[in-house]
Order: sequence, then structure tokens, then C-alpha cells
Amino acid sequence: MLTHKATKFQWNDACERSFQELKNKLTSTPVLVLPEGMRGYAVYCDASRVGLGCVLM
Repeated sequence: MLTHKATKFQWNDACERSFQELKNKLTSTPVLVLPEGMRGYAVYCDASRVGLGCVLM
């Protein structure tokens, strides 16, 4: 786990396969849908020095 500064980051083939599968599932048809008409929406964002993430709910 990368919870300590002394922990070395390791990316292996199993990590890459899991990442590619997750990326595929997050961008496939069941996840991507058009917003429904008059319902309200919220945008949640988070940022740091090295990244930015947002989601439309």
C-alpha cells in the first residue's frame, strides 16, 4: 500500500490488466448515458498538485 513515503511504487502486468479492464468498463455503454430532462445535477470535483477528478451526478 502506498500509505507511507518509504513504500516503493510497483506497477506489474496484473496492475496493467486490472487498469485496462477498469478503464474499459468505465467507458462502455452501460456507464455512459444521456442526462434525463428536468432533474437537477451536481458536479463533484477534487484536485491536488498532481491530478484533477470530476463527476457529474
